[in-house]
Amino acid sequence: MSTPTVLTAPGLAREVRGPVLTSGDPGFAEELAAFNPLAARSPEIVVGATCAADVVAAVRWAAERGMPVGVQATGHGWAAGSGGLLITTGRMQELDLDAGTGLLRVGAGVRWRSVLDAGAASGWAAPCGSSSDVGVVGYTLGGGLPVLGRAFGFAADRVTAVEMVTASGDLRRVTADSDPELFWAVRGGGGGLLGVVTALEMTLPRLATFHGGGLFFPGESAAEVLPVWAEWSRDLPDAMSTSLALLRLPAMPGVPEPLAGRLVVHVRVAYAGDADRCEALLAPLRALSVPTVLDTVGEHPYGDLDLVHMDPDQPVPFRDAGCLLAELPPAAVDRLVALAGPGSDSPLLAVELRRLGGALSRTPAADLPFGGSVLNGRSAAYSLHAVGLGVPPVAALLPGALTTLLDAVRSWADGTSLLNLHGRATDDAPLTGSRAPAALARLAAAKSTADPTDLFRLGHPIG
Repeated sequence: MSTPTVLTAPGLAREVRGPVLTSGDPGFAEELAAFNPLAARSPEIVVGATCAADVVAAVRWAAERGMPVGVQATGHGWAAGSGGLLITTGRMQELDLDAGTGLLRVGAGVRWRSVLDAGAASGWAAPCGSSSDVGVVGYTLGGGLPVLGRAFGFAADRVTAVEMVTASGDLRRVTADSDPELFWAVRGGGGGLLGVVTALEMTLPRLATFHGGGLFFPGESAAEVLPVWAEWSRDLPDAMSTSLALLRLPAMPGVPEPLAGRLVVHVRVAYAGDADRCEALLAPLRALSVPTVLDTVGEHPYGDLDLVHMDPDQPVPFRDAGCLLAELPPAAVDRLVALAGPGSDSPLLAVELRRLGGALSRTPAADLPFGGSVLNGRSAAYSLHAVGLGVPPVAALLPGALTTLLDAVRSWADGTSLLNLHGRATDDAPLTGSRAPAALARLAAAKSTADPTDLFRLGHPIG
């Protein structure tokens, strides 16, 4: 049996094509830059992987030293812990979309914008979320809630294969046939928990255009708009996805003038079907006596999906938290209006409700033999998510405001959250991402098998 090579840090640099940096090196801070500056990491060593072989070398080097390993692609998510070795995958830009079948293969650093652009000519629709700036792999491993989720299901449901480097330092292709338990766990278990994913493959739905956008109402009308939207959203066809947010947008570049520096109620809609049918469905919202301050609803190329939520495309410091609601009765709506509506002086930038159900509620056939999905949200009715700017003097108020909001809806919450929308992994706030007991135990078992030494402990925790 050959003796494993013991690498020094300079030795690691010779083993990989990308940069190997420590805190004293030029470019170290830039390599760690995250979309949310409050989520910035502080590793001992960072490896800028350019390919799967770089990831293999980095994982083996860390494993030989008992050094924990984390991974970062686009830097949109929260991460646990500090120190250790961080592998950045932003340089891994492989993208192959079969125009005939809609089979997509992407490297670990690809963002949804690239997939949207690649699918435009052939009409394949990227199941991306509220921002196309987010990375495909991290988003999907956390479950991935598409803007058209009620029509498409979770992004993780569409994955057919994952290539990943496990704690043994081996590059593996994981499918439902090759390793059903690991395949089950990685699609919704969270990025960086079971290994470092270097590429994934998924099937895309076909949709060239959509009807949708946003209806913005004055914040003063929240007590009128929210109950109507809540009632309207309860009984919709799967083709219609919708969310609502109470927004307090600052007056700054990029914020449309009618919305800047004021509270607004932002009703978002996206319909995968005929425009006339969509407008017929929207009749109860358009019948509100409150005039809109901005209306962007119309027929759009699918590549313009970002206009539905209008998320920021530049880095911004924020804190967030979320939970899943089993129901949204009038009493819950009243509490949200009281806490985040007009006259509340809420420090939160956005308090959002997303209607779930439809295809999101259906466990894919591939998962049924294995006892159902690792994902939360199959039986939930709504996702509640709140965000605040992490800048003084508001930053100091955010932990209390987020906890108060989640406490206020505890009676209607199901005790879980969507992994990508639950907030910072190290928070001890209530309802911060706990899973159903059976899924939690099974995910822990998969983790123990795939990573018995807990090498990948800088990712999202299981519970």
